[in-house]
Amino acid sequence: MRIVVKIGSNVLARANGRLSIARMAELVDEVAALCDQGHQVLIVSSGAVAAGKAQVALPKTVDRVARRQVLSAVGQVLLLDTYRTLFAANGFDVGQILLTKSDFSTEEHASNIRQCIQAFFAYGIVPVVNENDTVSVEGLMFTDNDELAGILSRLIQADLLIILSSVDGLYDGDPAAPESKLIRIVSPGEDLTHVVSEKTSSQGRGGMSTKLQVAARAAQEGITVVVANGMRHSVLADVVAGREVPCTRFLPRKA
Repeated sequence: MRIVVKIGSNVLARANGRLSIARMAELVDEVAALCDQGHQVLIVSSGAVAAGKAQVALPKTVDRVARRQVLSAVGQVLLLDTYRTLFAANGFDVGQILLTKSDFSTEEHASNIRQCIQAFFAYGIVPVVNENDTVSVEGLMFTDNDELAGILSRLIQADLLIILSSVDGLYDGDPAAPESKLIRIVSPGEDLTHVVSEKTSSQGRGGMSTKLQVAARAAQEGITVVVANGMRHSVLADVVAGREVPCTRFLPRKA
């Protein structure tokens, strides 16, 4: 099975912005176990800017765009080095792919990205993808890494897209409100835009409405999509095995 796993900033980083090595280690162990079972797994990982904030203190006078560029550059080094160390302990190498929206602007560029990822899979290397925030500017940025994960899922014809968030899935209201209920199954073509909250996380810049749009489009392309809580123990193993866990599952449109 070919699987894309998107890991949100709030899953990887603590409230102070520092990476949660323990949580990253558990997720890496799960991905490595899936690879050992013969699955091909691509990781779309947020967390670079959050890691950069915890690593360097920039003066408040620094331009907003420059601040994001510097923090992402510093944080990306820390993020990838952590992944490298954790995957090495499981016997796997990782490779970094940094992308911008313009990289998908032509079929030639998109084909090169696809071939690169396929080469990673062929040699047993785990691709870790993130948006290249050092050169992305507003207007040319992805909505967030959910959008990037959706594009890559379609590009490599993934069987399963797992979006790990800090909540159990999509709710019919504010996830913090006691009256809100978890939406467990979304059928092909089902419209939920009127019930899903626009609220974003404290670390990331995307919200549930973006996840809904990304998941719905991927499902229309025949990809099963699951939005789940990345803080749950063995969440990846449970989702891939089809075990009953709190999550939102988008059923794919049949070919």
